[in-house]
Amino acid sequence: MKKIALILMMAVAFVSCNDDDGNAPIENVTVDVNFTHNWDGDAIENADFDVIQYTNAHGETLSLSKLVYLISDVTFTNASGEVFDAGDYTLVNVREGSNLTFTPQIEIPEGTYSVSFTFGFDDEDNDQNYQDLNSADGGWNVPVILGGGYHYMRMEGKYIDASSPDETNYQYHTIRAVDLDDQGIISTLTDTSFEVNLGQVTIGNTTNIEVKMNVAEWFKNPNTWDLTQLYTMLMPNYNAQIMMSGNGANGVFSLGNVTQ
Repeated sequence: MKKIALILMMAVAFVSCNDDDGNAPIENVTVDVNFTHNWDGDAIENADFDVIQYTNAHGETLSLSKLVYLISDVTFTNASGEVFDAGDYTLVNVREGSNLTFTPQIEIPEGTYSVSFTFGFDDEDNDQNYQDLNSADGGWNVPVILGGGYHYMRMEGKYIDASSPDETNYQYHTIRAVDLDDQGIISTLTDTSFEVNLGQVTIGNTTNIEVKMNVAEWFKNPNTWDLTQLYTMLMPNYNAQIMMSGNGANGVFSLGNVTQ
């Protein structure tokens, strides 16, 4: 018994020495993702909705009345290529201030990771049935005649062009691109979701990652958006969906502040 007690005391002392040397076990932690929104650097606040004050790259002035979008598959990849992905999603409603902070349902070891997420759903996720999304924002699902699945974003408001003082409603809605033949039958479905890579982030036990959306970029590059021509009925417009996806993937989202 004395020998056993001595061995236990030596084991405790050994562990204590290791702790004193700073070799404490690596903890598994969760990460908060905080979504913020701006127009070319000017923060978009709740009071800014329904005010015609923004000018897009084509020259129309416009307002925002709605900005709701879907984020999925927030993914953390470490230096050895190991991937951590909870496979969950969140619907961000900017005007209502809901889900502006999202905590993916996964724990990862502290360390440095390449962080990415998907805007919308890829085809595999888009073909699932999500009861909460079916009723969200008046129904987030897409009609079967347009390929089914779910919206990626609904951005709406009013615009004024240089030739008239009249206000015109616009609906900038993004979905999986669908091409219909002359009989209204689907001939092509193209996944227009896209991955956003935020770069390297060091994850600690209280990490908050800011993801910035520059709303002006939806109207900029590589396609200068003419709201006088492309302001409604965009869901069945295959080319418009491809263009919107191209603009979104080209700098709409970026990494902001990372706090520990």
